[in-house]
Order: sequence, then structure tokens, then C-alpha cells
Amino acid sequence: MIDQFTSTSIKSVGSRIRSSLGGILFGFLFVAGSIYLLSWNENRAVTTARSLEEGEKGVVSLPAAAADAANEGKLIHLSGEAITTEPLSDPVFGLSATALRLGRVVNMYQWKEGKEETTTKRSDGSTETKTTYRYTKTWAGSRLDSSKFQQPEGHQNPPSLPVTADSFVAQNATLGSFKLPVRLLVKMKGDQPLVPTAGDLEKVPSPWNAKLHVFESGFYHGVDPVNPAIGDLKITFQHLPPGPFSILAQQQGGTLAPHPTKAGREIERVESGLVSAALMFHRAHHENNILTWLLRGAGGLAMALGFRMVLSPISTLGSAIPIFGRILESGVGFIATILAAAGSLVTIAAAWVAVRPVFGITLVVLAVGALFLPRLLRGRRDPSVPPPIDGTAG
Repeated sequence: MIDQFTSTSIKSVGSRIRSSLGGILFGFLFVAGSIYLLSWNENRAVTTARSLEEGEKGVVSLPAAAADAANEGKLIHLSGEAITTEPLSDPVFGLSATALRLGRVVNMYQWKEGKEETTTKRSDGSTETKTTYRYTKTWAGSRLDSSKFQQPEGHQNPPSLPVTADSFVAQNATLGSFKLPVRLLVKMKGDQPLVPTAGDLEKVPSPWNAKLHVFESGFYHGVDPVNPAIGDLKITFQHLPPGPFSILAQQQGGTLAPHPTKAGREIERVESGLVSAALMFHRAHHENNILTWLLRGAGGLAMALGFRMVLSPISTLGSAIPIFGRILESGVGFIATILAAAGSLVTIAAAWVAVRPVFGITLVVLAVGALFLPRLLRGRRDPSVPPPIDGTAG
């Protein structure tokens, strides 16, 4: 049986118009925010690319991963085995392993609220919205606040997790002759499951051992792992064993630090395995490009949403006549998209003109073309324009 209920609300044309007028301010805020995001992103992308190019020219690779006074303060590349003899232990459950990092993952069985809205337009221009709330039980790594549910009765979650996720990092790990700072160990990837045994369960201190079971790949805290109850816990563990890693960082005595560049960004990178400096820089450039395009897309969508909110009163006013309202709504969406495309291109171009003038000017031309696109399309469909005459002119 599905645990759900549905509520219905009707919004009149007048109420919709008032809401759309109030949304104009938020629309301008969205546009302003998108301009800031796009500008910041282009500056970040250019600065990061220049910093990486600077680092590529000056990096010093250390085949033996040994500190040399001649490289003090320089950007170095080293590859080798990251090791530690220090056992790490979970202070709550006592599980231990010789590892670079040990992590505890906690999930609690809780109620979760889902919401689905369906809006239909009525003949008088008003809208009817049906909202269906569904309640399901699920595992979640953080507390779901049931007091904010639309129907909290019968769906109460515990006030907090009795134990939370945590991570423990080796303090004396090394790679070659360099001591690895905690900051780099946190960035390392390649964690593997650490599965507790019945022997580990016997070492768990009270009061946890009262309702604790070894179940699947971790501990289960509750009465019946097969039939979980609200508030039950699944506790699993991961560890990062010693192994090969490659690092780009500044040599600072017998340890490593972020390397500042004249371009403005610091370089500090760690990858799993024995990776060359050239490949590490290539991957860094690739990641910078991906992030740049993702943020460009986010900025463009935010600008389109902002312009749509600014123009929404136009379509709302025409919604009293259904067919006319649909035409206006489509027109508003098209105009908002065109304005957002042009605005995004101009914002991006402004950041690139000083760095790469040809690229920046090209973007400006594209932006102008986007603004004139509706006019060009309208001209092609204009029946008053006579068709071309076959034959040659006399």
C-alpha cells in the first residue's frame, strides 16, 4: 500500500499576474547572478590554464623521489609508493588497519518525503495544481528532518544520528624521502572496503555491542537486519592502503606544499598510480575545460530563467484566452532563450577580449547574430517578400 496524500490548489488569473509581477525582481537577480557566475568562471578558467602552462614549463621531475636542496621552493613531480607503518583505528567501533586513511560510513533507516506536482490550465485562465506527497522508507547518510514534512504524523524520524560518518588520516605517511601532509592524503583516491569480522564484533565496546551484528559488508545496529526499523543503522568502513601515487607540489623542506604561480593559481595535484608529469598536466587541463563548460551551461540556464521571469507577466496577461496565452508563452520562452544566449556570449567575450582578442570578438559577433536571429527568421517566413524570378535579368 502506497503511503501518500494529495492536495489541490487553484490560482486565479489575478493571483498569477501578481506573482509574475513579483517575480520580475527575482528575474533581474537571476540575470545579475548569472553574469557574475559567467564572469567569475571565465576568469577562473583563464587563470587556471595560465597557471598550468607556467607549471609545465618549470616542473622538475624527481625519479628517486628524494629531496634535493637545489629544488627548494620549486614545483616538483614525484612518483612512488606512499607508505605508512601507523595503524589507524576507529575510536567508536575499534576497527583498525594499517592504512593512509580510514573512513566510517553511516546510514540510518528513515522516512523520506517525495513530492509530485501536476498543473493544468483552466478555461478561465486560472491554474489548478495537484500536489501528491509520497512517504517511503529509505537509507540515508544524514538526518531527514521529518518536522518539515507536509504530513509529519506517522512519519517521525529520530532527532539525530547516534554516530556520524568520520575519517581518520595517517600522521606519518611518506613518499620517498618526503613526509606527506594530511592535506594531500585527504585528496588521494582508491579507497577499498574494510569488512569487519565476528572477531571485530567482539572487540566493540558497550553500549554499541548490545544491538550490533555483522551483516553484509559492515555492522548493522538494530534488532533484525532483514526487516529494518526506523532508526536502524548500517555502518561500513573503507580504507586507503599504501600504494603508488604521483604528486605535483612545491618542495618545502622535507615535505610538500601548494606551489604558487605568477598567473595566480596554486598547483597541487595527486593521482593514483605512477603517472608522468606531462599526463598529469594534460588531465588537469582537461578537467579545467570540463568545469568551464559545465559552469557556462549553468550560467546560461540561470540567465534564461531570469529573463523568462522578467517577461512572464506578458504571457500571464494573455492566459485568459487559452490559445493566445499559449502563443505568448512560447514567444516569451523563445525571446528569453535568445536574450540569454546573447547575454552569455557577451559576458564570456568580455573576459576573453584582453587575453585572446580574436576569440573574444568572434563571440561578440555571435551574440549580435543571436539578437538578430528572430528578425532573420521572420523575414524568411514573410509572405510579402516576393519569390525569386527564374531566368536572367534583361
